[in-house]
Amino acid sequence: MNKIQCLLMATTITLAACNSGKEDKNADIIGKNSPKIENGILTPEILNSFGRITDLQISPDGKKLMYGVSYVSVQKNKSNRDLFIMNSDGSDIQQITKTAKSENNARWIQNGEKIAFLSSESGSAQIWEMKSDGSERVQVSDVKGGVEGFIYSPDSKKVLFVNQIKFGKRASDLYTDLPEATGRVVDDLMYKHWDEWVEQIPHPFVADIDGGKLTNLIDLMEGEPYECPTKPDVDLTNIAWSPDSKSVVYSARKKQGIDYAKSTNTDIYLYNLESKKTQNLTEGMMGYDTNPQFSPDGKSIAWISMARDGYESDLKRLFTISLADNSKTYVSEGFDFNCESFEWKANSTGIYMISGKMGTVQLFDINLANKNIRQITTDICDYQEVKEAGGSLVAVRHSMSKPNEIYSVNIQTGETKELSFENKAILDQLKMGKVEERWLKTTDGKQMLTWVVYPPNFDAKKRYPTILYCQGGPQSTVSQFFSYRWNLQLMAANGYIIVAPNRRGVPGFGQAWNEQISGDYGGQNMKDYLTAIDELCKEPFVNKDKLGAVGASYGGFSVYWLAGHHNKRFKAFIAHAGIFNLEQQYLETEELWFADWDLGGPFWDKNNAIAQRSFANSPHKFVDKWDTPILVSHGEKDYRILAGQGMSAFNAAKLRGIPAEMLIFPDENHWVMQPQNSILWHRTFYKWLDKWLK
Repeated sequence: MNKIQCLLMATTITLAACNSGKEDKNADIIGKNSPKIENGILTPEILNSFGRITDLQISPDGKKLMYGVSYVSVQKNKSNRDLFIMNSDGSDIQQITKTAKSENNARWIQNGEKIAFLSSESGSAQIWEMKSDGSERVQVSDVKGGVEGFIYSPDSKKVLFVNQIKFGKRASDLYTDLPEATGRVVDDLMYKHWDEWVEQIPHPFVADIDGGKLTNLIDLMEGEPYECPTKPDVDLTNIAWSPDSKSVVYSARKKQGIDYAKSTNTDIYLYNLESKKTQNLTEGMMGYDTNPQFSPDGKSIAWISMARDGYESDLKRLFTISLADNSKTYVSEGFDFNCESFEWKANSTGIYMISGKMGTVQLFDINLANKNIRQITTDICDYQEVKEAGGSLVAVRHSMSKPNEIYSVNIQTGETKELSFENKAILDQLKMGKVEERWLKTTDGKQMLTWVVYPPNFDAKKRYPTILYCQGGPQSTVSQFFSYRWNLQLMAANGYIIVAPNRRGVPGFGQAWNEQISGDYGGQNMKDYLTAIDELCKEPFVNKDKLGAVGASYGGFSVYWLAGHHNKRFKAFIAHAGIFNLEQQYLETEELWFADWDLGGPFWDKNNAIAQRSFANSPHKFVDKWDTPILVSHGEKDYRILAGQGMSAFNAAKLRGIPAEMLIFPDENHWVMQPQNSILWHRTFYKWLDKWLK
């Protein structure tokens, strides 16, 4: 994560304080897109015109909702995020910022009279404050290296923020006479993570707010060479204030080097600001312990816990701990689905939980007295955020056919009402394809949910080229996700039937279904894929002579594996950021716990039957059976799955005389983030499919 160096800010602060939040006529502002769509068909350009809603916040009195909307400019190759406020019933929507710099991490402060937010207007990301109407913007922090996230204390007298500190030694630290040397001397693992070389790590700091400035900065983990929040994301749900503003709770994995690379064991720590003492609340709980949140009455902390060290896709269990006696309660015991996130009820008697179940992501109501879990919603959609607002819920949700919007939800009936309508003008012009839920019988006699997405203006008398969508993760549900790249409606809009199976190894169908894939790459989940495409090929509207398979990450692995085992079913393949050579991957990836658990261990352990089976199924060992055109794409800043994997697959195809093309991005990571690169990816993707399937 690249950081912008702080600048001298005196002049900027003066100017910024005069900024009312209204439009700056001289600024390069990116605002709402209003495309005119003649034929109703979704395109990559239209996809990038949607406003992207995130980070819903409720005012202290429950009467106002605040959220951010990001707008993309393909022409300028960047995006910008502005803030909106509306009444909790959806009325009186007001845009309160319209600047050339994004406003992020916005929070109500001072009983809702003001809003604090992050902006890089001064040259680096710093904390700012403004009135709730967007006027009188004033810079609060001036932290070297910038602020990556913040939370004001409940009494508004302190602020907790995340700042990167120096980690490890540069060449210039070792040899002061070589200040321009760029080499890195590495002596342990986890020297790179996700898309960066680890030369700095995040730490949580607390500061007093004195006269609109930060004073008395304290590093809560001073002298500790550990991250908080845990990389690769600066996730503020892993840090929280106590209601009395006297303590902070946080999640951290206090390990280094090879121990860090092989372990998922994070713990929940309670830091007392007065005594400056830290207490480990989850000592002996060996898996991920994350997302700690105090109950509103301050008597308990809830968090999400996994049982097993090294297994990043273990069941996400909801726990609470009583701060009076440190007794723990397994709240979601017997619930065979993940707790993805949660929100305390205002009266501290229960919790609202978001959980994936049977191919969608729903809202649940938990009574802490009896641990009863009641499903609130049953909509064909995914809920992403939920908040309590005066006797009802407000939530952010999406589906395969609709990006994020804000809804109110009746707690008792689950009845919903849309509030934001951010993308209504665009959606009203589009014809979305039908999304159908199908349950198919697998080769081992089980039932598998498969989503089928039809082209707009579908004609059952026609025969359509058909795409098998292979999910990444691998433990990631094919739910009602709305993606800005792997968008199934966009694929369908290009004239394809889309087949998207929830094959073995995805959550939301019970933990046994999710866990089956570990140690069985190339096994039952691949049979599930072939079951899905073979069953759909029985339909008269599917052209079984024009089939393709596409996927990213583990989906890319799946495509490479299918290329050597599909028995001429497919006529085109596309793999993005996929694993091609498992032995190569084991030694290249950074989070080694993943490879150890999912592959079973290192390939040199000849006595490990699970590992030997995994590596025997490596796609690169079946290149001699490749016979189908393949497109490979990869980002060179992807340190999870190195770009050499994609290059090796492309080279193998070319050496075998198979039609192949490669799209390589020198400045992208596991995803393709930049708008123009995204459009390039889409155009290359559909050009390749059309060439071989139409």
